[in-house]
Amino acid sequence: MQIVRTASELRAALGANRSAVFVPTMGNLHEGHLSLMRLGKATGRPLVASIFVNRLQFAPHEDFASYPRTFEADCDKLRSVACDLLFAPDERELYPVEQTFRVSTPHGLGDILEGEFRPGFFEGVATVVLKLFGCVQPAVAVFGMKDYQQLMVVRRMVEQFNLPIEIVPGATMREADGLAMSSRNGYLSAAERAEAPALARALQALAQRAAQAGTPQALAEAERQALADLRARGWKPDYLAVRRRTDLAPPQAADLAAPGTLVALGAAKLGTTRLIDNLEF
Repeated sequence: MQIVRTASELRAALGANRSAVFVPTMGNLHEGHLSLMRLGKATGRPLVASIFVNRLQFAPHEDFASYPRTFEADCDKLRSVACDLLFAPDERELYPVEQTFRVSTPHGLGDILEGEFRPGFFEGVATVVLKLFGCVQPAVAVFGMKDYQQLMVVRRMVEQFNLPIEIVPGATMREADGLAMSSRNGYLSAAERAEAPALARALQALAQRAAQAGTPQALAEAERQALADLRARGWKPDYLAVRRRTDLAPPQAADLAAPGTLVALGAAKLGTTRLIDNLEF
């Protein structure tokens, strides 16, 4: 695996190749990331990964400074899945001047759910992804479905900027007890780790109630009950919501009657660790 640190080194390594498959990450890799790498590798294209902890998507009170940085271990894991090229720039390389140009995400997509509770998050994500796309110029990019709303934001950005990139979704990888794999799981204490799968179970229960709801009013009550049940277990939920897969809008009665079109999404703090998850149904 070749490791490059600068955009000029990246261009030299890629040459005229515009057929690569790209998997962007913030490092601290786990099996969920590696599943995306394998999905990319299965295309038969050269596999390019990136590791960059993007300051733009962290609010001042969030964990940018303490976000786990495990570069050498990450490199070993990338070699194990036969990654061809790793782009690992520092901040000065990717942001040589103050990033005053930003990608603004649309109302009703970037400012709901995660965007409501993490203002500016998707603007930061979209901006760095666009910069990375400009550096790598891949034919295909793979993003995990655990970050469901992020995947949708990236897809919409690619469509609206007419970028010649195919976005491929990778299924959420889970631990044996159902917890969605995440770099932030490492923050959990032993007791919190034992409790953490309750978020996935809460989404499963919400999906079951939603499938029987019939009306938006009944669905709203199911969402309120899901929040109350999780709070009773000691969590601090931001949202547990059912939305249409196509646009993340609240479903109407006709949507509730159409199986296979909805997704339950949730975000909640357990102790000091914020976890997210989702379930299509």
